[in-house]
Amino acid sequence: MTSQAQPLLSFRSEHPFVFYTSALFLVILLSLTAFAEYFKPLGKRKGKDGKVPNLPPGPSGLPILGSLLDVKEGIEDPDHAKLKLLSQYGEMATLHLGSKTFVFLNSSRVAAEIINKRGSITNERSSYPVSSGIVSHGHRRSLLMHQAAWAEPRRAMHSLLSGSHLKLYGTWQELESTQLLAEYLLKPKQWYRHHYRYANSVVHRIALGERLVKSSKELEDLQNLVTYFTGSIMTSTVDWFPGLERLLPWWFVQPWRLSWAWLDKWNYDIYKQWWDPVKEQIQNGTAPPSFARDVLLNPDTPYRGDDDDIMYVAMQLVEAGSDTTRLVLNAAFMAALEHPNAFRKAREEVDRVCGKDADARLPTLADLEDLKYICAMAKEVMRWRPIVPNTPDHTSTKDFDFDGYHFPAGTGFVLNVPALCEEVRDPDSFVPERWLDGHETNIAHGLWLFGGGRRICVGYRLAQNSLFLLLSRLVQSFDLKQAGPYNSRRLHFHATSEPFPVDMTVRNKHYENLILSEAERQGVLEDAKLEREKL
Repeated sequence: MTSQAQPLLSFRSEHPFVFYTSALFLVILLSLTAFAEYFKPLGKRKGKDGKVPNLPPGPSGLPILGSLLDVKEGIEDPDHAKLKLLSQYGEMATLHLGSKTFVFLNSSRVAAEIINKRGSITNERSSYPVSSGIVSHGHRRSLLMHQAAWAEPRRAMHSLLSGSHLKLYGTWQELESTQLLAEYLLKPKQWYRHHYRYANSVVHRIALGERLVKSSKELEDLQNLVTYFTGSIMTSTVDWFPGLERLLPWWFVQPWRLSWAWLDKWNYDIYKQWWDPVKEQIQNGTAPPSFARDVLLNPDTPYRGDDDDIMYVAMQLVEAGSDTTRLVLNAAFMAALEHPNAFRKAREEVDRVCGKDADARLPTLADLEDLKYICAMAKEVMRWRPIVPNTPDHTSTKDFDFDGYHFPAGTGFVLNVPALCEEVRDPDSFVPERWLDGHETNIAHGLWLFGGGRRICVGYRLAQNSLFLLLSRLVQSFDLKQAGPYNSRRLHFHATSEPFPVDMTVRNKHYENLILSEAERQGVLEDAKLEREKL
């Protein structure tokens, strides 16, 4: 025994509690220090060439966690106050989220430069082992896929934007919106339920071929899939510390993986219930036209993937397309309550183009170029109450310099949608006129809610057509009034119950007759009556 160790041993004998407590504290401190160093955010590490990142300013955050808690709170806040406050750091703000470094883009200028112009090196996604791995059966959602896997679903989905497909889908959208009008008329207090049926039925027919015949339980399950999936991103520690799974022993990781397995199985089983009948019809030659039949399972243009890959591509279109459209339609109703003058202007435009009272006809997609105020109003609804606080990160695959900053490969760039939507004069006001700039018929122009660059949502024109039809026909035929107290910033978007109270009445007898006669002529009146009986 060395003389140097003697005092330490004496201290241990005389003060065992203090000794062992101090030793435990030291072990914990060293462990946390080693953990923090191992998971140091990308933006705080030196590059392989020894170059230190030079990033825009941003909140310092907590040790190890960084700004994770603030971002989670900011996304869950309906007013997105914390995300908007990131603009105080300038056009870009750097946040360290676990071991990842994200740069939030707060202005259209930097968003266009980094997401659009540098899209060739900012198309990648960062790793999400839980949400895009376990929960997704390894297939979920092209929006989270790495670039190599994303190319094939992207190729297939581009057919949604082709002229011939858009024209066919447009006739289906007109049919479904006619049924929606009849449902408004027959059961106005259930307007929010009609929105989900309409949005889901449109995208269901486009993706899978048949008009929607699903129970309320089946529709609610599909709606909940979106909520659970997005929730898995923010609640999973491993998604923010991707190296954690490699660091921990298998006996520690396995119970954690099993804790998410139920969500994967539940998701997979629901998808299978919707997909299997469609696949069987396609295989036996009885299926109607659809994205699944004519693109994914078309022998002339086969999808390069297995059966589950194909199912997930088809069902993600149904899932995402239906829920987002529903949320925007609800926001449109809120806008009508809060800003009736804008809706009166929209009605005047529709009356001028489509006639009035006994001479009125329903607007169609052929009127889109002539109803530019309606197009502008659709964009303003999405800007005024953005339903998506931010889009998935665009991760750089190479180092690059911009505006005096040096961004290392692996930096994630996030479109800060709430901040981008407030990049206008008087952002709290609802002013469709701000979009009458010659690009009003392109809903993605100047509006970042669909993403940007090569990762932009391929279905944005389908979304535009659905919103155009609903808004033009809504302002033409119905009056909306407040039916009780509400908070215009607390819309409860994900609730299946009434998000806010609305008193909905048909404009006059002429429009009641127009709706009923058109619904009967198009063969959807009985379907609308059946929906009334279900509710």
